[in-house]
Amino acid sequence: MCRNIKTLYNFSPPATKDEIRASAIQFVRKISGFTQPSKANEEAFNRAVEQVAQAAEDLLGSLVTMAPPRDREVEAEKAKARSAMRFAVKG
Repeated sequence: MCRNIKTLYNFSPPATKDEIRASAIQFVRKISGFTQPSKANEEAFNRAVEQVAQAAEDLLGSLVTMAPPRDREVEAEKAKARSAMRFAVKG
């Protein structure tokens, strides 16, 4: 899975439309191989982004959990700690 695509489900506050769209862009970039599509492919690329974003919104709105929402700041700190451990300079 693309490392830039973040989990968006079960957070407080919920994912914004901008976060969902950013994930959709990353997904479409990954599967298309384009960071920036050519003019010839721009319409198809943008259409795919919108369709993926809509599907993601539908999914997030349909999922059900009994778990309490996760705190964004706590999860960000956990990710930062994992990254520090992963990329620690070994001397």
